[in-house]
Amino acid sequence: MDRLKAMANFVRIVDCGSLSSAADATGQSAASLVRSLAALERYLGVRLLNRSTRRMALTVEGEQYLDWSRRTLADFEHMEQRLDSRDGIVRGVLRLTAPVEFGQRFVAPLVNQFLKQHSDIAIELTLNDQVVALLDERLDLALRIGHLPDSAMIARQVGATRLITCASPDYLANAPAIESPESLQDHACIILASHGRHWYFRDNAKTLTTPLSPRLVCNQIRAASLACQQGVGITRLMHYQVADELEAGRLIRILKDFEPLDLPVQLVYPHALQLSPRVRAFVEWACPQLEQLTPNPDLSL
Repeated sequence: MDRLKAMANFVRIVDCGSLSSAADATGQSAASLVRSLAALERYLGVRLLNRSTRRMALTVEGEQYLDWSRRTLADFEHMEQRLDSRDGIVRGVLRLTAPVEFGQRFVAPLVNQFLKQHSDIAIELTLNDQVVALLDERLDLALRIGHLPDSAMIARQVGATRLITCASPDYLANAPAIESPESLQDHACIILASHGRHWYFRDNAKTLTTPLSPRLVCNQIRAASLACQQGVGITRLMHYQVADELEAGRLIRILKDFEPLDLPVQLVYPHALQLSPRVRAFVEWACPQLEQLTPNPDLSL
């Protein structure tokens, strides 16, 4: 039994949530993964996963072995990277995550350019609006929007954004005046389901909370933006998500004096691990580009 491969298979099964998903991710058959897991459990003399036809769950021993396996695999991969980098060639697999909309607009094009420049690099790009733990998911880098609660991370700020409120010229031409956040209660509003039914504003040092009765609730940013452009109502999105529409005049920014504070846009990586050559190369190359690409919320009308 290849214990390192069996360990990696075990971690992938847990991360994927099922044998079939792990099989798809690794290119192995489900039967092969079952044999690998069974051989590992026999070798260790403990059950790592309780499995049924509908679900599986880690045992206490499985949780302990999972934590140790993640650290061991990370150390093994890091050593391989150090040895691989001796000839000065950047190589290996770079694992990167970013929010969906920002990733599609800015990160994915940079990833494509980076791949063209480095023939020995492979990249796993995961676009996900959920904040995941880098070490647990074996990620090298994350593009994060917002303040970081975890001081164990190194963050390179590449820009800033903020929530802004906007509407189409046609909507504003036929709607009551909007002089304060309280005015929104007399207007049709378009909200993102993940943002809840209250919008928060800032009046100097004071936070204002505005309850809404939305005309439209969306779970996708582009659907909310399109509805706003077509005059359905007022919406509130991150500045970078509507910067092009503001510049083209398809949307107009309102209630600018009440906008919340800026949120940093940052490339984040674990502090505990020395940067591998491939991560360092991407960070040093991508940061200046992201600084130019990320729209400045202070420059839009």
